[in-house]
Amino acid sequence: MNHGTALLWKRRALSSLSATRRGLPKEKMTENGVMSRAKVLTIDTMNPTVKKVEYAVRGPIVQRAVELERELSEGMKKPFAEVIRANIGDAHAMGQQPITFFRQVLALCSYPELLSDNTFPEDAKSRACRILQSCGGNSLGAYSASQGIDSVRHDVARYIERRDGGVPCDPDDIYLTTGASDGIVTMLKLLVCGEGAGRTGVMISIPQYPLYSAALAELGAVQINYYLNEEKCWSLDISELQRALDEARRYCNPRALCIINPGNPTGQVQSRECIEDVIRFAAKERLFLMADEVYQDNVYADGCQFHSFKKVLFEMGPEYSETVELASFHSTSKCYMGECGFRGGYMEIINMDEEVKAQLTKLLSVRLCPPVPGQALMDLVVNPPRPGEPSYDSFIKERTATLSALAEKAKLTEQVLNTVQGISCNPVQGAMYSFPRITIPDKAINEATDQGQLPDMFYCMKMLEETGICLVPGSGFGQKDGTYHFRMTILPPRDKLKILLNKVKEFHQKFTQQYS
Repeated sequence: MNHGTALLWKRRALSSLSATRRGLPKEKMTENGVMSRAKVLTIDTMNPTVKKVEYAVRGPIVQRAVELERELSEGMKKPFAEVIRANIGDAHAMGQQPITFFRQVLALCSYPELLSDNTFPEDAKSRACRILQSCGGNSLGAYSASQGIDSVRHDVARYIERRDGGVPCDPDDIYLTTGASDGIVTMLKLLVCGEGAGRTGVMISIPQYPLYSAALAELGAVQINYYLNEEKCWSLDISELQRALDEARRYCNPRALCIINPGNPTGQVQSRECIEDVIRFAAKERLFLMADEVYQDNVYADGCQFHSFKKVLFEMGPEYSETVELASFHSTSKCYMGECGFRGGYMEIINMDEEVKAQLTKLLSVRLCPPVPGQALMDLVVNPPRPGEPSYDSFIKERTATLSALAEKAKLTEQVLNTVQGISCNPVQGAMYSFPRITIPDKAINEATDQGQLPDMFYCMKMLEETGICLVPGSGFGQKDGTYHFRMTILPPRDKLKILLNKVKEFHQKFTQQYS
C-alpha cells in the first residue's frame, strides 16, 4: 500500500469514527477500494412509530394469497382451483355490479364529448353538466377547493337534512375526504397531543377496524380498548366504557371516543337507546365523539334501524346538541355503492371550536384536495335520481337488488356457520362481515406457539393453504384473551358464498379432528 492510499484509509477511518460518535451510519470500503456508503434510512433509523403500525386486512394472510394466485397461474398443483378472497370489503372485486346511473354520469364527466350521445339518459347528462360546471375549467382533472367542491358540499348537507328528518346541516361543516379513512385520520391528527401521562388517549372498540389502531400507532397516541359484548350480539355496554376510561386515566389523557355503527368487523347495529347513552357518557366525561357511519345503508336484521349520531344528538336537546363535539364519517366505498376505488367520502363536524376549524382547513389544504372523481361520485350518492326522472326506476331496482342480496347472504352466513360444531356466529345485523368465534384445540394452540404464530393466524393460514379461502384472523381486530375468531366478508355472489361456507365447514371439522 503506497503512502497516498494509506493516508486515504486513515482519513476515511477518522471520518467513520466521527460519524459513529454522531450516531450516523458508517461507511465501508469494498474490495475495489470504493467507499460503500451506508443507507441513511434503515430499519434502525426510520420513524419508530411506523414500525408499530399493523393492518391485518392486508397482512401476511393476504400476501400469501397473492403468492398462491401467482402459483396457480403458473400451473402449480394445489388442492383448490382458485383463491377466494373473503378478507376485505371490496364489493366490486367480489362481483357486485356498479350502479348504472353513477357510472353513466362519471363517464360523461370524464369524457364530455359523450354528452351528445343519445344512449345516455337526459337526467345523467344534466347531472354531469352540473358537476362539470362546478369544476375548474369544466374538468374533473382540475383541483378543487381543499374542503371540496362547493356544490357537492351543499348537496351533502341537504342529504343529511333529509336523512335526519330535517335537522339543519351547514355546508361549511362538511369536508369532502379521500374515503372515510382520510377524515378519520385527519381528526385524530388534530386530537393527539401531550407527553407521558398527558398523552392523548383514544377509546376504540374491540374488536375494531385496524385503521384505528394503525393510525393511533403512527401518531404515537394511546389506544384505549373497550370491549363489545359478544354474548349480547356485540352490544356496547356503558359500564365497560366507564371501566376502560377510569383505567386509562391512570396513564394517559383520554380525549376521544370512536364508535363504528353499523359495526366492523362485528356487524352489530346500535339501538337509539344505546346511542343516547353514549352521547350522555361523552358529555359527562368531556370526550370528542367520532362516529364511523360508512355502513349506514347496510342494515338487514328485523327490528334494527340505523340512527345517525347527529340526529340523536340534536333530538336530545340543546344540553347536548350545543355542547358535545362530534365528527361523523361516510363513504362511497360501502353500502349499495361499493365504489372503493374512487375514494370518495365526507365528514361533518359539529360544535368544533372556530380556531380549530381554521386549523383543520389549513391541514387539509396541505394535501390540496380529495380526488375530484370521488367527489363527483359522492354527489351522486347523496343526490341520486328522483321520482319522475328517466333513471329513477332502474336506480331503485339496482339499489334494492344489491341490498336485498346482501341481506340474504348475511342470513345464510349466520345459518351455515352455526351448524358447525366449534363455530358460533352472532346475527349479521348490518355492514358486510361476520365475525364468528372458533374453538381451537389445545394441540393446535401449542403447535402455533411453537411456530411463533398466534393460534387464529395459524388456523387461517392453514385454511388458506388447504382450501384457497382467505380470511382475516380475529387477532388482527382485537378480541378477549382466550377467544379466537375470524372475519369473513359476505360479499361473494350467493353461489360462491355457499361454496366458501361449505369449505369453511369442512376445513373446521377436519382441523378439529386433526388436532384433537
